[in-house]
Formats: sequence, structure tokens, C-alpha cells
Amino acid sequence: MKATQVPEIAGAYLFEPTPHADERGFFCRTFDAEVVRSVGLDPAAFVQDSVSRSVRGVLRGLHLRSGAGEAKLVRCSYGEIFDVVVDLRADSPTYLGRAFFELSGRTQATVYVPAGCAHGFQSLTETSDVSYRIDRPHDPAEDVTIAFDDPELAIPWPLPVTSTSARDRGAPSLAEVLKHREG
Repeated sequence: MKATQVPEIAGAYLFEPTPHADERGFFCRTFDAEVVRSVGLDPAAFVQDSVSRSVRGVLRGLHLRSGAGEAKLVRCSYGEIFDVVVDLRADSPTYLGRAFFELSGRTQATVYVPAGCAHGFQSLTETSDVSYRIDRPHDPAEDVTIAFDDPELAIPWPLPVTSTSARDRGAPSLAEVLKHREG
């Protein structure tokens, strides 16, 4: 497994495993504590795993947590997604930086999203399963959502959005979220 720092987002990493394929399918290590530790992350810090299933065109995000934030490992275990990370840490050298990834079940690559960064994705295949490993239990009272179609972010979503949650459809702009965080 190879770990590569993401230049657009300070502290973000892309973990790329080596799937071993044969006539039966493939086998792949998707998490390796030693590799995670080698980039300065505590593998024991991750306390909750979740999975979402989406169909083609579904968009989820942009999401982050208030307070201490939430660091997460994100992997598309089946299908393919267009994945987005936006740095919203005011003290970060990559503040407002954006990074885009195509994550898929073929590669099993994982993105580490640091606390204080917004995250979202769009399903590119008929079915996509996305696995999350987060560093603290989810608290809905801390959920923050930013409009996925905010012109200031200009995220190049690859497909027309076929479905999203009511929360995502009604999300405030980046400017509104930042103003609220500063206030």
C-alpha cells in the first residue's frame, strides 16, 4: 500500500493498495495500520465505520462537522464515484483548496479527509458503495452542509444530479457557512 500526500489539501492523503486479481476476482488490503502510522496518523483514532449506497447521478455533500470536526477515511468499495474535498480550515496553508478524485471498487484507493474539510461525492455508476471510517462518533447536532452547486466552489460534477437529500438541496452557500463559523 502506497500513501501519497494530496498537494491541494494540507494533511490529506491518498492510500493506494495493490489489488491481487486472478480468475476468482481480487483480494486487497484496504487498511494498514503501519502505513497509516507512517504518515503521522493514529490508526486507533478511527472509532466508527459506515457505508452508503447510491445510484448513478446521486450526489451527497458537501458535508463537514462543527466543533472539533471529523477526520475520515473514504473509499469506494463497489462502483465508482467522483470524490471532492474542500479545505475549510482558516489556518491551513491550503485554505479553500479543492481536490478531486475518482475512487472505484477496482482500485480500492482511500482518501484521508482531515478534520475541518468538507467532503462530498457523486455516484458515477449504477450502484456505488462508499465506506467511511471516522475518528469520532457521529453527532447530528454538529452536521454542517454547504451547497454542492455553489459558484464560488465551481466543482465540476461530471454528471447531472439525479437525486440528493432535502438537506443537501437546501444547503447554504460557502460564504454563509463561513460567515456563521466566524460569527
